[in-house]
Amino acid sequence: MPKLIIDNIAVEVPDGTSVLEAALSVGITIPHFCWHPALGKAGACRVCAVKILEGPVKGIQMSCMLPAQDGMVVSTGDGEAVALRKSVIEWLMINHPHDCPVCDEGGECQLQDFTIAGGHGIRRYDGKKRTHVNQYLGELIEHEMNRCIQCYRCARFYQEYAGGTDFGVLGRADMVYFGRQCDGPLESPFSGNLVDICPTGVFTDRTARFRARYWDYDMAPSLCPHCSLGCNTIPAARYRELLKVMARRNDAVNGWFICDRGRFGNAAVNAPRRPRQPLVDRQPVGWDQALDTLLGRLSEFLELHGPGSLAIVGSPRMSLEGNIMAARLRDLLGAGTICYFGSSKQSEPALEAANSLTPDTAASQADVRSADLIAIVGCDLLEQAPMMALAVRQAWRNGARIYAVDCDQTTSLYAGEVAPALSALPFSEAKQPVIIYGTDHKQPDSSDDAVRSGTKLAFILNGPNDFGCALLAREQGAVPLADALAGGKIKGLLSFEADLTTELPDAVRVLAACDWQPTQLMQRAEVALPATAWIEMEGTFVNNEGRAQRFRQVMPPGLPIRGLGPDGHPPREFRKTAPGSDILPGWRLIADIIERLEGERVDVPLSGRWQKLQGINAEDAGESVL
Repeated sequence: MPKLIIDNIAVEVPDGTSVLEAALSVGITIPHFCWHPALGKAGACRVCAVKILEGPVKGIQMSCMLPAQDGMVVSTGDGEAVALRKSVIEWLMINHPHDCPVCDEGGECQLQDFTIAGGHGIRRYDGKKRTHVNQYLGELIEHEMNRCIQCYRCARFYQEYAGGTDFGVLGRADMVYFGRQCDGPLESPFSGNLVDICPTGVFTDRTARFRARYWDYDMAPSLCPHCSLGCNTIPAARYRELLKVMARRNDAVNGWFICDRGRFGNAAVNAPRRPRQPLVDRQPVGWDQALDTLLGRLSEFLELHGPGSLAIVGSPRMSLEGNIMAARLRDLLGAGTICYFGSSKQSEPALEAANSLTPDTAASQADVRSADLIAIVGCDLLEQAPMMALAVRQAWRNGARIYAVDCDQTTSLYAGEVAPALSALPFSEAKQPVIIYGTDHKQPDSSDDAVRSGTKLAFILNGPNDFGCALLAREQGAVPLADALAGGKIKGLLSFEADLTTELPDAVRVLAACDWQPTQLMQRAEVALPATAWIEMEGTFVNNEGRAQRFRQVMPPGLPIRGLGPDGHPPREFRKTAPGSDILPGWRLIADIIERLEGERVDVPLSGRWQKLQGINAEDAGESVL
């Protein structure tokens, strides 16, 4: 491992590490634009200059392109290096429009930071600036080409990392242009990452345009709820309205990026039709009246039909805390059953994953990215888990062989072969093989079990907490809701963030439903209880590999100041709390029901084997529950 000195600090780094990375490892920031940890080096911006005082090479060098070597003595503050960086920044800024006051990147702009850090603060150039015509790139991403500094990050990510073909580099010399051949929406399902990866304001989130500055946002580490992978995000909100979602780095899971579904698919949080008021028989009431009515009707129901006729229904959409509390409520009421899945089709892949995975065999996205053989079984990755498809692409770029079994192999992200069965694949020749099972895969036979020995496995599931629900279902003896209803004994439901997968018989009463989405069960419920969305609470999801991760509250619950229909604004009245801020998380509502039933207050829902998850830091990689 090379040993070198950077600004009088001794550093030892792995072979192949650049001087720029070595400096960052000890907290020394060298200005850079084109270099990115996920994309590697390009040497395009020329702003990472340092001076090598001693070593195999000497003089001014570009630190992102120079491998760290034994005996190097590096100075980032040498006069020559500082002067060169200042000159390069000034050159980059010659054609920049200096439109920070109206740029959505203002406050989170790398160009702003490094311009000031590089010592360039006064503009000397008074000539005519080069200008470009912007493109329409769809309703999600705004294009402002005049802000470009030609770092090539966007094209490198879009074409090389994400496999997109409709966006790239056009023009030449000082008229280089990053865009499409013609106006139109970007086709890649990962196009939103251009917003995060661009160091200036060329690509900004159009859905949040002109809404807030970086310092205005409410932000916290969170998780994507749109599939089972548990990608890490940073939602940004203001005035109780979710404005945008940014990717959050987690090397073990999503790396640096997220898919467009996770970035732009959160309109339901701000939807005017979102439940925000307790209802009894579809009439607005206060919280105390709603809960008192629920307890009264529940008592009458149990007296008339008996506890065995009641089902408590949880959901893979609900946090682990909520599903644990649902099991406690079942035990307290002596209910006939608890359900975490709508049907066997939903539950079987999750239970198979829970029964098959161990700490040694569970494959993370990082494992997939470093695999040398990948078998994809019964899965449309771009539809079911886009970021897993992106992970497979990185493995393919590194030389991995990709095989499709019982599924179509028609993606442009990677090239692979169709195989008749897992047993036909050369697993013995691979050092890091991975099998990815989709939600549509067939149950493995004995030959598949033999193949899986020593191979890492990834199961693509449906919801953000499918794996956690599978563990609870096994622990609590739960059955799918469709199976419970098929027996004919269930006469009533208490539903918590559940989705119907089959038609609910008219004779079955929905005594109460708790959710933040206007589902069929909420429409049918006798008592409808609104709940907080995941960004309005703190909780835990267990992803498809059995990794428990915490998410923090991003914004307080309550009515947003816009988007509420014809009135367009919450009630204009003087009050100490925001309208609608009395909504509680699903687990807290269940805890309140339990408290009203037996007088015991529950403040810590994670107990027993789950108690260790209470201390997970949301900014860490998470903790395995296997």
